[in-house]
Amino acid sequence: MINKAVLPVAGFGTRCLPASKAIPKEMITIVDRPVIQYVVQEAVAAGIRDIVLVTHGTKSAIENHFDKHFELEASLEAKGKTELLEELRSIVPADVNIISVRQPEPLGLGHAVLCARPVVGDVEPFVVLLPDVLVDGEGIKPNDLAGMIAAFEASHHSQLMVEEVPHDMVHKYGIVDTGGELPGPGESRPIAGVVEKPPVDEAPSDLAVIGRYVLPGRIFSLLADTPPGAGNEIQLTDAIETLRREEGVDAWRMRGKTYDCGHQLGYLEAILAYGRRHPRYGRGFRELLTRYAGEE
Repeated sequence: MINKAVLPVAGFGTRCLPASKAIPKEMITIVDRPVIQYVVQEAVAAGIRDIVLVTHGTKSAIENHFDKHFELEASLEAKGKTELLEELRSIVPADVNIISVRQPEPLGLGHAVLCARPVVGDVEPFVVLLPDVLVDGEGIKPNDLAGMIAAFEASHHSQLMVEEVPHDMVHKYGIVDTGGELPGPGESRPIAGVVEKPPVDEAPSDLAVIGRYVLPGRIFSLLADTPPGAGNEIQLTDAIETLRREEGVDAWRMRGKTYDCGHQLGYLEAILAYGRRHPRYGRGFRELLTRYAGEE
């Protein structure tokens, strides 16, 4: 049973500037909670119980968000604000552990994942979730991450979550090559490789890797032996390519939808999607959308 997730949150968030100058990009809110909380909730819903944050000294706000705030809770209790108190207490379920490790210097995504090695170990498989991306699984049970974990447990192949993107946008993504046989939603297929940002007329498919991985513990030893690649950084994709050659890697096609919250328009789209169906604010938000749409 896979119960550990690694979330690399040490980056500076330059794509989100100036919003991320003084606060972590992962703490920028979507409606009423930070992006990182949605990602943690996605992992918890898939059965994960140990959340490993690979963080940086400037990101203490993330750790504080998932920690108990005794004084605030006592104040809310004294004022009888029980509903808000329960919301705070449910941010992290009682059986979920939040564990922080530091990435001492920015040496790439592969290095960030490697920093979790002392916590995860070299034996157990685990998942990696990039917190820039929200995976919206509204109405899908079990969620896409749980489906990908089940595919790993059935095949023992590493899994890369992929999403179909418009063909004219493939040059912006890492695109998987499945040899022409595409998986349907909720299915996985072996890949022959990943092509980074291919020209539109050379893309092997329209399936883009979107920041969710299920990996074996041995990825750590591969990362430790991986020399710096693009940008003089240790690339996770280089170690995954070694895994693919040695034992196979699959692309698992998601059923939901993603929002790239590391990009301003993706962030705004996420607010639209989550805001419209919010149990408390959804009705009022939809009325606002109708009003502003009428002013165009």
